[in-house]
Order: sequence, then structure tokens, then C-alpha cells
Amino acid sequence: MSEIFENSGRTELSQLGEFGLIEHLTKNVKLYNESTIKGIGDDAAVVSHGGKKTLISTDMLIEGVHFDLMYVPLKHLGYKAIMVNLSDICAMNGIPTQVTVSIGISNRFSLEAVEELYAGMLLACDKWKIDMIGGDTCSSQKGLIISITVLGEADEDNIVYRKGAQKGDLICVSGDLGGAYMGLQMLEREKAVFLETPTAQPDLEGKDYIIERQLKPDARMDVVELLKALSIKPSAMIDISDGLASEILHICKQSNVGCKLYEEKIPIDTLTYETAREFNLDPTVCALNGGEDYELLFTVPQSAYEKIKNQPDISIIGHIVDESEGHYLISKSNNAHEIKAQGWNAFKGA
Repeated sequence: MSEIFENSGRTELSQLGEFGLIEHLTKNVKLYNESTIKGIGDDAAVVSHGGKKTLISTDMLIEGVHFDLMYVPLKHLGYKAIMVNLSDICAMNGIPTQVTVSIGISNRFSLEAVEELYAGMLLACDKWKIDMIGGDTCSSQKGLIISITVLGEADEDNIVYRKGAQKGDLICVSGDLGGAYMGLQMLEREKAVFLETPTAQPDLEGKDYIIERQLKPDARMDVVELLKALSIKPSAMIDISDGLASEILHICKQSNVGCKLYEEKIPIDTLTYETAREFNLDPTVCALNGGEDYELLFTVPQSAYEKIKNQPDISIIGHIVDESEGHYLISKSNNAHEIKAQGWNAFKGA
């Protein structure tokens, strides 16, 4: 596809038609998994997982609701669309293996634009050796719509649900939090400046890390592999798409437990912290409610402490308590604040 990216011309999608577009976009698709019996090209894909359990998740991204093409490059969007779906399988302690991709596109998009979107998707598939095995394309009058379904596999004994957390369990999180939200704030600020002064140049220097956290997140399959290598099976797990507060409450609700999180233990990158202060925001609030970090939040028995305490990419941020003790954040000044979900609301304003 690289030679087409260099072509400054525009190819109308109507020149190819639906089947021509599908054939064109999928001609470079590679298959990596033995479980893929038949991929793209028939009425349905065929997948066999033998004695393993199949995990399936679907997610939809809609222009103007989930992304803004004023500052989201199509290649990044394609990459992110795949990764956020793979994250759901990781949150089940599974291994993602296949995806299907469906898009609704208007005639404002050229073939070159759709190629750019798919190039990002294929880059994400290549990183974790995921097979793209099918999907659909249709016209849209409401902008770009992307729907991804991901399939994964896991032995039944290894699957981890949101339920399962027990009193005394340690609460752990991978990576750092709040960066994606602050990256979004930077992009929205620069968009506002551009709309007011179209000749202005974006001022994003030194903000690369948080911009990438927003535009190019990665599913934490490496954490799933690390836990397996450490012989640790979490008692409960979820990925952080809607914010730490929302996700820990999901675990607590389904496990019928309470929790105590400690503000000083929540991992926040220095750049995230400093940028939040620039925007007069509380960095901890950004970590709790920002969302889109796609890190893994999980609980483990206290017996796993010795194995996990020195892992540089995992932080122990609290512990599970009896349900009657509620859900609280213990601040740096040792005050208890009730945890409330204030993250993403999919139907806000609908």
C-alpha cells in the first residue's frame, strides 16, 4: 500500500464498488494463527479452537462521538480501533487471535483515505499477530463508523472475570493512568486555537507521550504474558477504558466487595501530572475519571505479593475490603473520599 500513499491523486470509492473495495483492502491481509481455518473470501470465516474456550467482544467507534478527524490521523484511528478491542480479550486473561472489521463510509472519503485507515489496522494486527478474517463495508450519511469484533481463546481454567475479587486481595494496575485524557485535552485545546486562528501552528512540543497515549494506545498483552510467566492468575480483572473509578466499581459490584485505593499509590506519569496542573486540573481526578488508558486493573491474593511487588510496570494501589466498608479513596492527607464513577457516558446528551 505504500506506493499508493505516495500518490497525490484521489480515487473515488465508486470506481471500485463494494466488492472491489473489499478485495483491494484485504489483498495484503496475513494469517498468523493455526486456529484460522478460513479467513476473508467466503460467506463466513471458520475458526477452530479445539478444547479452548472462544472469547468474543465487539466495539463501535463513531465519528463525532468517539473520535474527531480534525486531529486524529486515519492511520492512528485504525490502529486504535483494533487495539481497544484486543484490550477486552486481555482483560479476560485471554489471547486475541482474530478480528472482523466493518466500516460505514461516506463519499467524502477517497480510496487513499480508507487505505490509510486499514494500514493502521493491519499494523496493529501485525504487532500481536492477529488475523483479520472478515467484515463488511457500507455507505454512511453520518460520517465514519467503525465496528470491530475480536475473537480470542483461553483455557477455561485461565479465564478471569470481573467477579471473583475477595476480601484481602491486592488491587493492582499496569502502566500509568491519566495520560490519554491529558493527551485529549491538549488536542482539543489546539483544535480550539485552530478554529479561532486557522494560520496558527499546533503547540504540542514535548507532549509526545500523552498525545500517543490518546492516539495510539496499546493492548496490554504483555501484562497477560507476564502474569502467566509469574504463575499468577488474577481473581478479577478489567481494562481501563472509562477511568479507574468506574472500573474498580465494576469489579466491586460484580464481586460483592468494597475497596480502598490509596492516592499516593496511583501511577501517574510526570508529564501527565505537569500537564494536568497546566490545565488547572487535579492529576488524581484525571487518573480516576479520564479513561482511555487501556491499562489492566486486576486483583490478586496477598500470597502473590512477593512475585508482583518488584515488577516495574505493575503498581499495587489498594486492597479489597468487605462490601459493608464501602468504596473509598484514601488521600495523601489520609482523608477518605467515596469513589464515584464520573468517566465516559456513552449516551450523554443522546
